[in-house]
Amino acid sequence: MHHDEFLRLVQAGAALPDRGTAERAVRATLETLAERVPDGLAEHLAAQLPREIGEHLRRVVAAHEGGPEEYHTAERFDLTTFAARIAWRGGVSEDAALQEASAVFETLDAALAPELSEKLGSVLPPDIRELLPVSRAEDR
Repeated sequence: MHHDEFLRLVQAGAALPDRGTAERAVRATLETLAERVPDGLAEHLAAQLPREIGEHLRRVVAAHEGGPEEYHTAERFDLTTFAARIAWRGGVSEDAALQEASAVFETLDAALAPELSEKLGSVLPPDIRELLPVSRAEDR
């Protein structure tokens, strides 16, 4: 999947007004996701995405490098915190953040190898997993 197609799908899925808004939604969601999953998984996700999209995951992983060991593993937080962080990063309401994150996850599912999508679903808590496409959310 190419960068433009990824953004187009997110824009359509979240009913966003333009490409810039879709880019903001992708950045806010993926940076927050990178905080929630182990660094190794974030790097694997980034490797299967268009370079510009994957950089949102890699930026958070790179920030962990050289820090205390506890920063190299996933932070534990729930859907409320997930939505709040996306909303803060994106400058939107928490409801809008959840709608946008759902569209980003739908597009991620289409862009990633099925095994990697399954791995992502397995490391997320049930409340965040609800944002995944229905078929992935119910697999757990």
